[in-house]
Amino acid sequence: MIKNGLSLFILTVIILALFLPSYSIMQDLKLKNLEYARRITALEEKNKKFEEERRLLQTDPDYVEKVGRETMGLIRPGETVYNIVPAGQQQQKQ
Repeated sequence: MIKNGLSLFILTVIILALFLPSYSIMQDLKLKNLEYARRITALEEKNKKFEEERRLLQTDPDYVEKVGRETMGLIRPGETVYNIVPAGQQQQKQ
């Protein structure tokens, strides 16, 4: 009876020794898979925003004007640009 119990214990230890490393590798792969799924979701959201901006740039002249004014400092002919400098800062002339 003790011999059977010892044999069962040794068999259990051997099975655990064989399967435990692969189980931990599987858990690591599951965690990586979840991280990649989160990254994919974030990139898909970012892609939707870029697609919307592209659509606006192709179809909406008011949006194109807004972007040109904000990012490139473009003005229409005859307009005058006034730069407001906060008090205490001195504007440097170039």
